Amino acid sequence: MTTGERLFLYFFIINELAGNGAGGRVWGEIEPILKARGVPYRYAITSSAAQAQQCVRDAIAEQPPTLVAVLGGDGTIHSIVPLLSASGIPLAVIPAGSGNDTARGFGIPRKPLAALDVALSGRMRSIDLIGTAGGERTLTALAVGFDAEVANAVNASGYKAWCNRLGIGRLAYIIGVLQTLFRYQPARLELSVDGSTAQTFNEAWLVAVTNTTSYGGGLRICPEAHTDDGALDICVVHRCTKWQLLRLFPTILFGRHTKLPFVTMLRASKVEIQSELQRIGFGDGEQVAVTPLTAEIHPGALRLMTAQG
Repeated sequence: MTTGERLFLYFFIINELAGNGAGGRVWGEIEPILKARGVPYRYAITSSAAQAQQCVRDAIAEQPPTLVAVLGGDGTIHSIVPLLSASGIPLAVIPAGSGNDTARGFGIPRKPLAALDVALSGRMRSIDLIGTAGGERTLTALAVGFDAEVANAVNASGYKAWCNRLGIGRLAYIIGVLQTLFRYQPARLELSVDGSTAQTFNEAWLVAVTNTTSYGGGLRICPEAHTDDGALDICVVHRCTKWQLLRLFPTILFGRHTKLPFVTMLRASKVEIQSELQRIGFGDGEQVAVTPLTAEIHPGALRLMTAQG
């Protein structure tokens, strides 16, 4: 588990099952480079987000590292964000998942060696987090409604692993959209932003509360979002037909949906969401809440290694 040095700077947490085994393969690629460069490090091989969280907790309690680097997917990253936010220890990401929305949203290279250079570069930014009840912290986006149901369907599917194996992870999301479209029913939704009187959206399909511009493998749901502006960007899709919703998704790839009559864009530091039908909320691709729920921005709550200064 160690390089033999008691004093270390970097703790690498590897989810060997992430991305259909990509986590383990990527570690096999970068560990020799760490040794060749004389980088002091420790590491833990895990097989789940929960195990990764426990390993990071133990590492912090034993001998707090200067930095924690994650080789895994968005779910693995999500599991340790509260620990790093509370401790002030910076996060580095070496993407090895299927969607890799965290890497995409924060300008982190998706090629392992380039991401390793970013992790070791010392370029660090303080970025915002989205907070929900129970101490949950989300890096990228909180999806409520249709898109959360899509994420739930994809996670439970057999096709996700096949798409990952073939290197076409985005296709899994597209299949999930089609699968969910035929059974999902829109319902009345009420949103209160920054304590204002609630706005009612009839036949609401989804609410996306974001910190980054994109989610779902590259869908630019809130193209004006910034990760360090102390604000939530919110997209509500409502009062449209299933055919209009289906046609909406290609436009989201380029952020061209924001002017459509059935799309409402909002910005706030806090949003309260209530729904006529109970909806699940997914943060960083993991279920974190159900409606009614409150989400609020936590400015500068996490330090992250990025390619930008």
